[in-house]
Amino acid sequence: MAASLKALDRARSLGDRTYLALRDHLVSGRFIGGEPLQEEALAAQLGVSRTPVREALARLASEGLLESSGRSLALPALSRVDVDDIYELRMLLEPEAIRQVTPLLTGRKQRQPIYDQLGAMVAAHAAGDVAAFSDANYSYRAAWLELVPNRRLLRAIELYADHVRYLRVLTLGQVSTRTVVLNGLNRLAAAFAAGKPAAAAVAMRDHLREAKRILQEALGQQNGQGKKT
Repeated sequence: MAASLKALDRARSLGDRTYLALRDHLVSGRFIGGEPLQEEALAAQLGVSRTPVREALARLASEGLLESSGRSLALPALSRVDVDDIYELRMLLEPEAIRQVTPLLTGRKQRQPIYDQLGAMVAAHAAGDVAAFSDANYSYRAAWLELVPNRRLLRAIELYADHVRYLRVLTLGQVSTRTVVLNGLNRLAAAFAAGKPAAAAVAMRDHLREAKRILQEALGQQNGQGKKT
């Protein structure tokens, strides 16, 4: 037997591609919480059979991104308690990840992808382009997340952030929300540039606290509207 073998490059399976497509769609804000997902309709839109869709939905349910709704699965309609629980975990995980990443951003070259996305967010905010702002916000996050050395920590962060990402997309249409996001990410970028892991961790914790406040206010408004109708 050969002493050393290199793994063969393989294209992602149809099941994996179906899972990734549905996951991205779920967290994009295009679905409404509590709205049942129909296997047949999703399969038709994706151009695949129902089998990979069924497998992908089961996988998403196991991650907590979907929940049972009668005989179907649906995006959870998050409550204020759900948001509290999710952000309690995020505040434990993400400041530590930022603390680990900050020493890896010592040079301008390493920080440039973050600066590029921050600039794109500023431009999108000025233009009132919510979709572009959201995309740049996600890319800013992806730029530092890919540097997290602890991959298990990274997977946990991505999972719990995705649980509320679809709600955050819905709040970015407000100028005040985008301003808060920009202030938080500017402060984080300044901590990166100064090479101060502790300051970066504090900035991330404050940023998450503001994000939680905005989501709780949005949920409160939704509940208030629901009671009036």
